[in-house]
Amino acid sequence: MSIDESTLGTTVGGRRDDGARRRSARPLAGTGGARSLRQARRAGATLGAGHLGLGAAIVAGLQALYGLVFFFAHLDAYPDPVPVLFAWMLYVATFVATAAGVLVRGERLSGVAFGVICAALAVVVALDLVAVAPLGDVGMYATASISVGFGLLPLITLRPAREVAAATAVLALALVVTVVLTTPLTVDTTPRQIGALSLAVLPPVIAISVLQRFRRMVQVELDRVLVSSNTTQPRFAVGMLASDELARLDLAAEKLLDGVASGDVPLPLTPQVASQAASLATELRLHLIEGRRETWLYHAVTESEYLGRAVTLVDPSSLAGLLSPAQRDGLLRAVWLLLGDVKTRTPGTTITLTLGPVVAVESPTGPSPAGRKVEVPVLVTTTGIRRNRVVPATWSALERVGQCTAVTRDASVEIEVRCLVDAPGEA
Repeated sequence: MSIDESTLGTTVGGRRDDGARRRSARPLAGTGGARSLRQARRAGATLGAGHLGLGAAIVAGLQALYGLVFFFAHLDAYPDPVPVLFAWMLYVATFVATAAGVLVRGERLSGVAFGVICAALAVVVALDLVAVAPLGDVGMYATASISVGFGLLPLITLRPAREVAAATAVLALALVVTVVLTTPLTVDTTPRQIGALSLAVLPPVIAISVLQRFRRMVQVELDRVLVSSNTTQPRFAVGMLASDELARLDLAAEKLLDGVASGDVPLPLTPQVASQAASLATELRLHLIEGRRETWLYHAVTESEYLGRAVTLVDPSSLAGLLSPAQRDGLLRAVWLLLGDVKTRTPGTTITLTLGPVVAVESPTGPSPAGRKVEVPVLVTTTGIRRNRVVPATWSALERVGQCTAVTRDASVEIEVRCLVDAPGEA
């Protein structure tokens, strides 16, 4: 390992240069906090998805009970009820086996298991439609095939939405083809066919939409919690990712020192061990230097998967660290409110935060040094955000930061906030 290569597989020199570039005026990419969001996005891992899956299973069970009652009530109408009976037996067995597998293995479903379940449900649909085709009214007598749509509901919390959507599309196609080939479409029969098709297809489609919104809400709230934790940090601090790297470096240094103390690492050090020790020392010094230059706002933006895509920070003098916790919270809340919903905002919406230069302010209580204040101008420049789209809560949040004025430039709002803080020497 050369002295330019860190113990984490990164280049020391490149890290320092990259840190300097990240403090320049450009959008900041997400880092540490994105790991938690990527885990939350994985199928079956979203907080609360298990409760949604349980509710979906209950709904599917109730609909299956209704379908069975309807089937037995009209048993005499089927020319051969045996295929439908086998379809129901296979559907119930698949439903019970899936529920048992989830209870045993947790909220996980492998791709192979999902394929087996889909194959079993396809057989259910085939048996049911073959049995009701001679009746000439699929919408009236189809039961098990309609329940398959509800049977897909619990799987939405266990597999990616695109897979369940594909299975739903195949089910819809099978029903439509069977209806067109076997059922005369008249004024009396057409509404029943449309109703049966909607009953089979719409529940999983609606559930997919609801679950996607739920997961997005959890991800955004998780991101906001991670970002808000930076408002209580000191003026200069390391972020979550840097803390993890420091822990790894500390462990590596302890192992090296312990080896020297116990005699496992002979003295003088070999060139390879000496290079490792020099690399550890260099990385530790770089982390200490970065901890004296990167503010809470820098980490709040870089550690946010959503803010990092749309927010550019220009703070060459690291003035954001002078803000009080209440001012920090107000500024961060205002940025979130300006961006709005992550999925519904206009593409190209961006925010540039420019802090400084500082302006000296005379204290109203007199010339005593303890009462000195400085003004930190905060310029919030937006793109794609009109003034009439700024919600009142945004202005309330900005009032916690300082006195603000807003103008419209190029159809986008530009806000200047005069933020009064304690002088750096007094803080």
